[in-house]
Amino acid sequence: MAAVNHLSIRMANNCVCYFCLVKRRRKREVVEHLAIEDYAAEGKSLGRMNGKVVFVEGVVPGDVADVLITKSKADWAEGVALRIHEYAADRVTPFCKHFGVCGGCQWQMLPYEKQLYYKQKQVADCLSRIGKIDVSQMKPIAGCDEILRYRNKLEYTFSNKKYLTAEEYKNADITDLENVAGFHPKGFFDKVVEIDVCHLQHTPTNEIRKAIARFGIEHGYTFYDIRRHTGFLRTMQVRTATTGELMVNVVFAENTPARIEALFDFLLKEFPQITTLLYTINTKKNDSLFDLQPVVYFGKGYIVETLENFQFKISPKSFFQTNSRQAEVLYRLTRDMACLTGNEVVYDLYCGTGSIGIFVSKMAKAVVGVEVVEDAIADANENVALNNIGNAKFFSGDVSDFCTEAFFEAHGKPDVIITDPPRAGMHPKLIDTLLEIAAPLIVYVSCNPATQARDVSLLSTKYAVTAIQPVDMFPHTLHIENIVQLRLK
Repeated sequence: MAAVNHLSIRMANNCVCYFCLVKRRRKREVVEHLAIEDYAAEGKSLGRMNGKVVFVEGVVPGDVADVLITKSKADWAEGVALRIHEYAADRVTPFCKHFGVCGGCQWQMLPYEKQLYYKQKQVADCLSRIGKIDVSQMKPIAGCDEILRYRNKLEYTFSNKKYLTAEEYKNADITDLENVAGFHPKGFFDKVVEIDVCHLQHTPTNEIRKAIARFGIEHGYTFYDIRRHTGFLRTMQVRTATTGELMVNVVFAENTPARIEALFDFLLKEFPQITTLLYTINTKKNDSLFDLQPVVYFGKGYIVETLENFQFKISPKSFFQTNSRQAEVLYRLTRDMACLTGNEVVYDLYCGTGSIGIFVSKMAKAVVGVEVVEDAIADANENVALNNIGNAKFFSGDVSDFCTEAFFEAHGKPDVIITDPPRAGMHPKLIDTLLEIAAPLIVYVSCNPATQARDVSLLSTKYAVTAIQPVDMFPHTLHIENIVQLRLK
């Protein structure tokens, strides 16, 4: 029954959200008692009505629900569940009281084994449907040993507008004009769900967030209003490492040194486990920090993480896999797929802080990494020095522009190319370049099986897929990583 109560709350909240989104429609179409038959992708499941496929949010296969249609085409439609009449037999009770409200951990209602099943199915469906790839050679998905408190990075938002649940919304005595710290709910950029306990990161993250919010309220600090772009406390980022190091970066929308000093002196007294404390002044209208410079208030300005016997410096703006222990698994499997003997020149494209390149360096003749984010390359080069690696070089630039015939000639023709692009996949120009270079082996790591399948299909004129390995990095979410090995035909 507890699971039903959590889901009922979610359905009620979705009613408020989605009715607002479609209130301008002249006619709302609701499909009653739609049987949910299968998982689709990106957190949606599907049912069928009159031969039309309906992709539905907020349900899992086995549910029977009333569905509000939000988009309708000739042969498919999209919708959101308004009410669930029958629940799938394999649902479990969500472990977080914020489930269905904060916008994260969308699959808490499924046992972890079932989550892995649907994630592997998503990879197989994308590769076979989009890439026309034979997936019979796919290996079983590599799941996580730790499915709670696995993240090494979390970002919270301070807001003067509290998101109200459906029950709170109906209570005239409750107002949303309240200073809170937490996450944005899905569909609301200007409101924040006040989080009690987030189960994604080890203590003391929750305590630090609450302490900052409490201190701010007690001392009259204003919380950010994203519509008016006013307020003092804006966001905060907490990064942890298995080494025990802890970095906190608080983002302020106003540069008021006395207030920053008072807050930070309080934090360091209350949380002596903080090893690096920084602040960033952001007066822009967006939350991006890439063009801003964090200021070190206490500590060395970064933390150090270890994977296997390698050390990695992580700065506040660096990209690093957010699940450290599972990153070891991902990089180890990637290294295995590279089939290195010690004689190969390896190119690490979209290399970030150089983690994959460094991971394979001891088994390669040379490693060349390319990444567009300059701070990440600075960290990559420091990581090379930190690990006493003499056969790796990293360069800053756009991968699609940087990797030219001349660049390959200058640094050695690649024997193995490892590519780990963002969700959008590889630039078409880079794919053309890879086809021209014709390296004997490509290992493609992706966080988006759909764009990976598209790119692999484009590479299929010269390459054949010889291995597929899904890896789950983010339990209870719809996200999945996948590794594909391609050999030159």
